[in-house]
Amino acid sequence: MVLPGSQAAAQQKTEISLSRQPGIFYMPSHIMEKRKLIEKHAASLGAAGVTTKWINLSGGGAQTDALLAGSVDILNTGTGNLLLLWDRTRGGVKGIVATSAQPMTLISRDPNIKSIKDFGPNDKIAVPTVKVSTQAIVLQIAASEIFGADQWSKLDASTVQLGHPDAYVAMTNAQHEVRNHFAIPPFTFLELKNVPGAHVVLSSPDVMGGPLSQAQFFTTTKFADANPKIVQAVRDATKEAQDLIRSDTKAAVDIYKEVTGDKTSVEDLLAWLKEPGMMEWNLQPQGTMKFAAHLFKVGTLKTMPKAWTDYYLPVAHDLKGN
Repeated sequence: MVLPGSQAAAQQKTEISLSRQPGIFYMPSHIMEKRKLIEKHAASLGAAGVTTKWINLSGGGAQTDALLAGSVDILNTGTGNLLLLWDRTRGGVKGIVATSAQPMTLISRDPNIKSIKDFGPNDKIAVPTVKVSTQAIVLQIAASEIFGADQWSKLDASTVQLGHPDAYVAMTNAQHEVRNHFAIPPFTFLELKNVPGAHVVLSSPDVMGGPLSQAQFFTTTKFADANPKIVQAVRDATKEAQDLIRSDTKAAVDIYKEVTGDKTSVEDLLAWLKEPGMMEWNLQPQGTMKFAAHLFKVGTLKTMPKAWTDYYLPVAHDLKGN
């Protein structure tokens, strides 16, 4: 498969466009933008004059379309999108490094829904992209574990496509038909705090047996081959941003609020980051092979990777991923 725009990507670039979704998951990218960390690390590697343009898109599907169309160079989004593009392009798209693996949480405001066994045919579950978003696939894995291996798609018909901000608005509207949302932080905490009757149905660590990388940087191998210093700079910048979140969480939160315009109080954000699993900021991919095994089993992936290094660039191969 030849990627559109690949000819343009074949020369070394100085203007780099990157996309991401809303949410705390993407805090490393906000720090990288504010402190110009990619520019800094590229310069230190001998690639002077690099500039970055950050684009916010509401779902992974919109991001993958943009990458294939050649309108962005690097994405920061979920594992499902990375694996699907790696498979469909026969290795023409690969990961750079992971950025975060905070829990995703299925929240309901319907008092009758206590577990996924309680969903009926008219119940709607908001996910960022139906069938292929990380949330949609974790729901499939949960369904196969609860209802039986052949029932993995049982809840697919209940999912509806809504970006997290729109899903949050739906959850706060008592008249809206969407009463369930597979949320990421900060929307998880906002819904539990602000939506009457909101409660947790399940979380991704319960299903996956541990953390799952929900955000990672990935790009086309053509771009990576033509721009090795940029790819290395993305890794180095990501690590610096993750280190800042751990060492000076308040400074990181201040940057996140400034870049995103999130009106949540600093106190609330700092409290949420102390919750279980909320400091999973790691370069190595986590839980991705279990994810790939499910996608291969159900036929979504045509190729089963032998190891996570199959769908990550060599820049990450020294990491202890899974």
